[in-house]
Amino acid sequence: MDVSPILISMKTASVTIVITFFLGVAAARWVVGLRSKHLRTIMDGLLTLPLVLPPTVAGFFLLYIFGVKRPVGEFFLNYFGYKIAFSWSATVLAATVVAFPLMYRSARGAFEQVDENLIFAGRTLGLSEREIFWKIMMPNAVPGVLSGGVLAFARGLGEFGATAMIAGNIAGKTRTLPLAIYSAVSAGDMDKAWYYVAIIMVISFLTVVGMNYFSGKEKKQAKRGQRHVS
Repeated sequence: MDVSPILISMKTASVTIVITFFLGVAAARWVVGLRSKHLRTIMDGLLTLPLVLPPTVAGFFLLYIFGVKRPVGEFFLNYFGYKIAFSWSATVLAATVVAFPLMYRSARGAFEQVDENLIFAGRTLGLSEREIFWKIMMPNAVPGVLSGGVLAFARGLGEFGATAMIAGNIAGKTRTLPLAIYSAVSAGDMDKAWYYVAIIMVISFLTVVGMNYFSGKEKKQAKRGQRHVS
C-alpha cells in the first residue's frame, strides 16, 4: 500500500500549523487591539472570509496569484527558479489559507475572554502592551489558543478543494490523503480508499479528543477567573 499520501499529509499539516499558529495569534492580537469598531468588523470579515468561501474558490484565487504566469508565481520562478504552483509548497499554501481563519477566530475568542481587570491592573503597574500580552493575555488564553491550533491542524490535514486547484493531484508529490481517497474511488479501488479513510478518521478522532480536552481546560480556567473576580 502506498504510504506517500500519509507522509505528505502529515508533513503538510505539521508545517501548516506552525505557520498558521503564529499568523493566527498575531492577527488575533492585532484585531483585538483595534480601537475602531468598524475597522475591527471589516478586518474580522476579511480574515474570516476563507472559512465561508468554497475551498475551490480559495484555490482559484491562489492559482490566480501564484500561477506560473501570474505576478507572484512569475516573480518566484524568474528570481528564485522555484515554481510554487503544483509543488509540495502549494499544498502548504492551500492548507494555510483554509486553516488560518479557525486559528485566528479561536485565538481572538480566547483573548477576548481574558479578564479586563487583569489588563487594567497591568497597565496600572506600568507594563507595556507587549508585556501585558505575554505576561497576562497569552497565559490566560493558552487553552483556547491550543484548541484552535488543534482544530486548524485537522482542517489543514483534511483540505481538498484548494489543494486540488493550486497543487494538483500528483502522486508522491502533492497527493494528500483526501486526494488519495478521491483517486482511489475514481479508479474503483475501494480497498485502498477504505485504508486511507480509516487512517484519516483515526487522526480526526484524536484531533477532536484533543480539542475537547483543551476546551474543557479553557472553561475551567474561565470559571476560576469568575470566582476570583467575585
